[in-house]
Amino acid sequence: MDSIKDRINSLARAMGKSGMAEDEYTDYKTLRTQYEQQANAEVRQRQQRSKKDRITAIHGRSDLNPKWTFANLVEDSDDVIEAVSIAQSFIAAHEDPSWRNSGSHMMLFYGDYGRGKSHIAGAIAHQLIDQYEISVLYRQLSTLQEMRYFSYDFSAQDNIGQKFRAAHQELLEVDLLVLDEVCVNESVLKKNTQSWLGNLLRQRLVNKKNCILITNHNLAELEHAIGRYCFESIKEYDTYRVRFSGPSRRSGITSSEAEPTSSTSTRYQPNQIR
Repeated sequence: MDSIKDRINSLARAMGKSGMAEDEYTDYKTLRTQYEQQANAEVRQRQQRSKKDRITAIHGRSDLNPKWTFANLVEDSDDVIEAVSIAQSFIAAHEDPSWRNSGSHMMLFYGDYGRGKSHIAGAIAHQLIDQYEISVLYRQLSTLQEMRYFSYDFSAQDNIGQKFRAAHQELLEVDLLVLDEVCVNESVLKKNTQSWLGNLLRQRLVNKKNCILITNHNLAELEHAIGRYCFESIKEYDTYRVRFSGPSRRSGITSSEAEPTSSTSTRYQPNQIR
């Protein structure tokens, strides 16, 4: 019995055309396999492009400093090394769906200025976006306070009230909220701000949303600054408390950069007798 190839060649000769060369014929099974592999490769490429676009969009909305990554972090003190270890454990836990659905988790970073708290929080957020497409918002509490305050200006023409309501809804819905500068330069939040922040944290707790809170206060000062109601909201979370006590990583003004001083001042002095 003639093969498919022989029949095609016979038909081609009958029509006055050249037959199929030996290497031109591909059987159906091989051809189907090739097409399936090509289709699967194209699907993977589209999925990768789609994932990249989603990750880029999440980064764009997060308002994170792009320099806050683990690659840019100098682990030069015990507190930073310990904080990175806890941070990596927190990130790795997201691999377990049961952990992610078990409740709300909070990392509380506290310590003096320039210790690397914001940097490590940002590094956690960047990695969660890249690895798990976790939606993130980085916000300073003082900025939210100002927006909330101006939202009560009913004579404003810039729709500030509507903008704050939209921002507040975003604070409720985002997967990870990084709230920085909590009570910076303030001894105590106003009572209505304490209630607002406490309600925000409690609603996020109910919705199983995670938080990172960053403050320059120690824990006793923080409880006093944000009020008991708000502090109790924090304690409801599965909380990881990380204290930063190492040296400041911010470069200060050196003696050579400071303005020179002189024992004989030539500045004007009031009521100076000449």
